[in-house]
Amino acid sequence: MDKSTGNNRTKRRRIRVFGIVQGVGFRPFIARLARETGVAGSVCNKGPYVEIFAEGPEERVAAFAGRIREDAPERARILKQEERPEPAAGDSGFRIIESEKVRGDIFVSPDIATCPKCRRELFDPKDRRYLHPFINCTACGPRLTILDRMPYDRIRTSMGEFPMCPDCEAEYTDPSTRRYHAQPVCCPSCGPRLYLLDGASGNVLARGDRPSLLAARRILREGGILAVKGIGGFHLCCDAANEKAVSRLRKMKSRPFKPFAVMMKDRGTVLRECILQPGMEEVMEGPEKPILLLRKRTDSGRLAPSVCPDNPNVGVMLPYAPVQMLLFDYPDGLPMTDCFVMTSANPKGAPICRTDEDVLQNLSGLCDAVLSNDRKIRLRADDSVMAWRAGGPYMIRRSRGYAPLPVMLSGGKKKPDRTGAVLGMGGELKNTFCIGTEDLLYPSPYIGDLSDLRSVEALRQAVSRMEDLLEQKPEQVICDLHPRYNSSLAARETGLPVTAIQHHYAHVLSCMAENDREDPVIGVSFDGTGYGPDGTVWGGEFLIADPMGYRRIGHLSCFPQAGGDLSSREGWRIAAALLDQDGAPDAGGMARELGVCSEQEFQMIRTMVRNHVNCVSSSSAGRLFDAVSALLGFRRCSTCEGEAAMVLQFRAEAWRDQHPVEAERIRRSGLQEEPGIRTDADGSFEIPAAEFFRKLGEMRRAGEDPGRLAYGFHEWMARRILEGCRQAERISGLRTAALTGGVMQNTLLTDRAEELLTESGFRVLTHRLIPPNDGGISLGQAYYGLYNG
Repeated sequence: MDKSTGNNRTKRRRIRVFGIVQGVGFRPFIARLARETGVAGSVCNKGPYVEIFAEGPEERVAAFAGRIREDAPERARILKQEERPEPAAGDSGFRIIESEKVRGDIFVSPDIATCPKCRRELFDPKDRRYLHPFINCTACGPRLTILDRMPYDRIRTSMGEFPMCPDCEAEYTDPSTRRYHAQPVCCPSCGPRLYLLDGASGNVLARGDRPSLLAARRILREGGILAVKGIGGFHLCCDAANEKAVSRLRKMKSRPFKPFAVMMKDRGTVLRECILQPGMEEVMEGPEKPILLLRKRTDSGRLAPSVCPDNPNVGVMLPYAPVQMLLFDYPDGLPMTDCFVMTSANPKGAPICRTDEDVLQNLSGLCDAVLSNDRKIRLRADDSVMAWRAGGPYMIRRSRGYAPLPVMLSGGKKKPDRTGAVLGMGGELKNTFCIGTEDLLYPSPYIGDLSDLRSVEALRQAVSRMEDLLEQKPEQVICDLHPRYNSSLAARETGLPVTAIQHHYAHVLSCMAENDREDPVIGVSFDGTGYGPDGTVWGGEFLIADPMGYRRIGHLSCFPQAGGDLSSREGWRIAAALLDQDGAPDAGGMARELGVCSEQEFQMIRTMVRNHVNCVSSSSAGRLFDAVSALLGFRRCSTCEGEAAMVLQFRAEAWRDQHPVEAERIRRSGLQEEPGIRTDADGSFEIPAAEFFRKLGEMRRAGEDPGRLAYGFHEWMARRILEGCRQAERISGLRTAALTGGVMQNTLLTDRAEELLTESGFRVLTHRLIPPNDGGISLGQAYYGLYNG
């Protein structure tokens, strides 16, 4: 009933707020805002959204509604706000009422790094949470990794096992505190506890926060290796300045080249060790705290050489969990390094360890001790990794801090109406999965490589848990076309209808989905291996694609890939086959002279190719990069995925930086007269890989600088991408190109290709927060499923 006239009439509105509004202090924020604006009513967590009833003078209710989006908590992400009038109910005061569960779109908050206020309290001797390894508030702490189901309340998290003490409960129920309805709230009296286990036997070495931290710091100080339980799994940790410790870890993990991530104590340490570009600090210090690939300074030298051998970059992150901060800083009066190796604790190819049992069973002998705790991790979430290009983040591995934030679609003009969810099962390497429903696509945290059956089981478990959290049971599964991928086999085990789509098409769709693109594009999909429907290995593809289908219009010219899986690790095999592909009489001599292979190895490859023994025809751009690396003397073989191609890129960039004038000349005119694309009568085309490869060999044989040739190869490839897109435009009329696939992790190539395409009038779609590699294809698969139910 109206109590006055004019703008002071009593009004009541129902407001529904959708997005990341759970686990970020949103309901306490609403309660405080209501008090500030003089509004009565209530706020309730419904699961898919927060529902607010606001009652009071019309101008106050309007001000209250307007400030929700403007003043929302820093960690909240409001995607939609709906309002409608309601009859006045005579409310007095404002209440947070018990959560109610309803169906609808679910938005789960990722885990959030420790906020500055909690960090200050952590090291404040006067604070009751002084040195508490599990300090958190409404603005920070674990979310996804402790969650059982929605709505997000303590009883539905692994913190439900820890009843709050009276002091914590008082903060939890007091609207004036930072811990008002902070679900993981705890203190030394009522929270989880640290303990230290022997790395071999599992016997308890220390129990309790202080004894465990003192012993753990001593082990690290003495050059030992520690398994440390974090937010989404365990890390293997050692002093990153101790060459003996780092070398020991590298030897035990059988990891001669792949760089270790480094956790640095603070911003000052990062500035001492690395070169930062504008914008990097904001990302590095933000609530996600990803691993950021930074250029090492050459004038510091504090990091052990074995941290990232033969690599100008180092992956750096800042501490994001209280226990990590306490390993750096603890009042024991003893010095401690300001740089830790902090690499995922897992056997090669297996998922990150989640439990003590995982560590003791799978990493026995790799660590001297295990610093663990009794708070259970419900869902694995490895650290996110990103490079930097075009002035912003460029995701390599999307996981902690970002998953499972959804990709939102606004198109839908061609998408059929559907209420059922779809599941994109991902690929074999860098596996993630993705659940799609209507206009939302939820990529999972990183799972890993599915060649290890432990990763396959982790995939099954994670799919089940994500389905429960999102309250979605998919009606259709989309998987890779390769029939023997474990992800494809897992898709068929679900008992649901399965649709298999081509690998590189899924890459293009992932780029389209991230850019909210529905209309057709020219997809440039370059990677290592994908099953082709024609029985060959694809990997250097030009596709005309939209969410309904694709057409292959161009590719790298095919070459023999001899040796099965060996050829993906031994680039010299591809190099020998390419040199011999056109029957050049001196191919064997050139291979020997350039150190590609011995005469015996060359004859073996020649025999395999000519007799079609364990050979397949391939258009793989990734394998071509490996072959060039072998040809130029950088890497004959790779000890980890992408090693040969990475070193090729590093050598090219180093040469460019040392020879800027000559590099500019190559940018203008190329290395020399270069073979262009070859077109057929129907307009389809090939990029002549073997012909240019042979020219590179001849130039190196003539004494050319390998670094110069590496740079020239990147320029040649970028120009062929432009030439291929121009030919695709002639066929299709399209002027939008999507650059995707694992090869596009090479920022030297991606930057140059985008520059050439943009100068030629193309609109270029690239990835930003979805990986261009196989970690992104589940998004493309789910995107396809939404349009093809």
